[in-house]
Amino acid sequence: MGIKERKKRERERRRQQIMLAAKRVFSSKGFNRATMEDIAREAELSPGTLYLYFKNKEELYASLSLRILNYINMRLEEVKDREEDADLRLERLVEAMHDVYEFDPLIIINMFHLQSSETLKRLSPALKAEIETLSRQALTTIADVFRDGIAAGRFIDHHPVALADILWSLFSGVVLWEASKRIIDDSKDYLKPTLDLAFEIFQRGIARDRH
Repeated sequence: MGIKERKKRERERRRQQIMLAAKRVFSSKGFNRATMEDIAREAELSPGTLYLYFKNKEELYASLSLRILNYINMRLEEVKDREEDADLRLERLVEAMHDVYEFDPLIIINMFHLQSSETLKRLSPALKAEIETLSRQALTTIADVFRDGIAAGRFIDHHPVALADILWSLFSGVVLWEASKRIIDDSKDYLKPTLDLAFEIFQRGIARDRH
């Protein structure tokens, strides 16, 4: 392995070290109270080293979303590529949503907060563009599943992008609402049954044979 390759691997290892430390700090303190100094201390690095990798706390916070966005797109592509009827593919889509949450609950919550906050405006153009591209890709894949179901006569004839937006809003809304309730009382975790009910109502609502 050459010097250039070793430096590249070391840089990526250090970047992952910082991101794991940031995740722990954001989890314990929340975004607003966390500082770059806190994260540097958790990563056992100097604050100056952090700024070699991330220009500010917002960039670091947003970078955590890229991993979950890539996982979302991987799972959605698996659903889209299945040779199954529309109803079963919709069930797989719902399963994928559950898997995405289970993959990393903290980061999916952070990502939903990010997408609905002013933080996006303070990111570098490149990072903002990457997040927007991956988010758009996910919604496009979901819309394709609905488009196929409409063409097969299984789903109500409404714009597939609108249906994708509604499903995504349903998912993010329930996750954020249940997370906010756990802040008040962490013994009450009703996320899964609430998501199950929300998805069931959605599935019934778009089924063609119920109209």
